Amino acid sequence: MKALGAALRSPRGRIIAALILAYAAWQVWLTLQAPGKIAPGFPPDRERVNILVTLPFPPERFHVLVFQRYGRVSGTDGNTVEVRGVNRAQLRAVARHYWVKRVEPLPMGG
Repeated sequence: MKALGAALRSPRGRIIAALILAYAAWQVWLTLQAPGKIAPGFPPDRERVNILVTLPFPPERFHVLVFQRYGRVSGTDGNTVEVRGVNRAQLRAVARHYWVKRVEPLPMGG
């Protein structure tokens, strides 16, 4: 505990502590925002769902590659990305990305 107290008394220690606190606050904020980005209407009886992810900008290759971690990307249209076969438990993980505006079920015709 003496070492921690000494570290917090130094300017470098306070900067590091502030950065750690800011990072933790950012992670908490992302976690709290994720459920609000998920639209209702996903079938309750399905383990895997098809989703439409809306971004505030046209997706780039990076975003498509990130979404491929969760399922098969079947296309993009404007600011949206279609991802098929996403495990229902992964919906919050998809929505947790700060650049995701909305996650909703892919319409049946899509």
